[in-house]
Amino acid sequence: MKKIFYVIILFVGLISACKKSSSNNNNNLTGPSKVGTTLNLIQDSVYLYAKEDYLWFNALPNYATFKPRTFTNPSDKTALTNELNALSQYAINPATNSPYEFYTPSPGQAKYSFIDDGTETAALNGTKGDFGFDVQYNNINDLRIEFVYPGSPAGLAGLKRSYQITSINGNTNLSYDAKGYGSGTNTNLNYVSNAVYNSGTITMTLLDATGKTINASLSTSNYTVNPVLKDTVFNQGNGHIIGYVVFNSFTSSANATPLLNAVFSNFTSQGVTDLVVDLRYNGGGYVSTAEYLANLIVPASKNGTLMYNTYYNSNLVSGADPLLKNQWRKDPSGGPDYNYGQFDYSVAGNAVNFSKAGSLNVSRVFFIITGQTASASELTINNLRPEMDVQFVGGKSYGKPVGFFDININKYILYTPEFSVQNSAGQGGYYDGFNPGTTGYPGVNDFDDLTKDFGDPNEGLLAHILTYVSTGIYSVHTQGTPSINSLNAMQRSFSVQEANTAAVHLSSMNDHKLVGMVADRKLKFKKAIN
Repeated sequence: MKKIFYVIILFVGLISACKKSSSNNNNNLTGPSKVGTTLNLIQDSVYLYAKEDYLWFNALPNYATFKPRTFTNPSDKTALTNELNALSQYAINPATNSPYEFYTPSPGQAKYSFIDDGTETAALNGTKGDFGFDVQYNNINDLRIEFVYPGSPAGLAGLKRSYQITSINGNTNLSYDAKGYGSGTNTNLNYVSNAVYNSGTITMTLLDATGKTINASLSTSNYTVNPVLKDTVFNQGNGHIIGYVVFNSFTSSANATPLLNAVFSNFTSQGVTDLVVDLRYNGGGYVSTAEYLANLIVPASKNGTLMYNTYYNSNLVSGADPLLKNQWRKDPSGGPDYNYGQFDYSVAGNAVNFSKAGSLNVSRVFFIITGQTASASELTINNLRPEMDVQFVGGKSYGKPVGFFDININKYILYTPEFSVQNSAGQGGYYDGFNPGTTGYPGVNDFDDLTKDFGDPNEGLLAHILTYVSTGIYSVHTQGTPSINSLNAMQRSFSVQEANTAAVHLSSMNDHKLVGMVADRKLKFKKAIN
């Protein structure tokens, strides 16, 4: 029997699985006590769930050594985040001798794990409550809008990708001051991040694509996320018709599927022969949507063949997961309630096959990627690599071959890696990301061109692809030298990798986290539920 494994956020009380020591003296406890503040009990729960369900659970110390309750902060969420950051540093990747969750721009911060207060989960389900735009440095002294969500406060104000920001709240000193993996003062970077991501109002002076000055005053408000930021078709002649789509977030199937269907139906009707999927800022989201996008892209001849395998830790596979029985969910189809402890976490029980969607049948797909391309985006790309000609254009991706499901603890949602993935060719473990133009990742490595809007044929990364489709070769380019339609390298204060790092650094500050790869697809029960 199968049941849909939906991510539904319910209020779940503090777990009752904490075990009490024979001693009432907390200094002598070898395990958690049921006595303590609400924060203390949540901290214990975070540790205990990680010790049971974390992909690398066997690298974690025991409770008495780790001491979850020692992570204090005036903000409960910060205290929990600090605890989770510490937990994330124990498991060491033998390929790098660094933690699997080592985060280069901010060592000691978890690369994947995070505590959500409901904000990220709401965004995944199609609702956000911010300004509706993100920013990125095109150069040290050149801050730009990287994208705008339609219908958001920024979208309604007419702001667009490529607009240069010259002043925020009257401050014109916006230059990037953390060049080189987090070195520098970070004063300006913190100012920009707080103004854009952690305030309710913002006033900006900008220059549009023509150099005209624009003043904008925005307030945060709720809006529905449209993850399709742009779609268009280019006729390159000689039978080459290119479909281009910017897909910015793997939101829920209910939100994303109708939008994707409309785009791909149009591509089919226009006879698209080559596909470009722009995931340059897509930090991930729901597994079910990633699978659906892959099914829209994959050739029809691959229908029914293996897409990928999922690997959980030995506790989950063997059923040694009593805490997951506290994670109850309601069946949206009206069936009985169920809990995460009832699922089959074996490899065989989680194999996913392709199920071709739509009628588009192409043999080649170009993915535009950057350091903000993560998790479910990388899952989609990796699943297609053995099945068709996959080309990589842009900068090195984030590197997240692991995913998670939601674990509710009081008013917070815990996200830690519970599984890893491998495609049909056994390719996985891409912790360092996909690096375009290197072995295994055919394509070209170049700067993200923030001076042009999405779909502009003169935008640097898209221009590379248009040239390749027409000529069979990418424009002459090596990293750090001038390239087609990009800024001259002599004008660049960043290398490609530094620009990539700056973008990830800014986007991940102050809780603006990459979302990840969230399990919400169909799983089998260990046994039928009556």
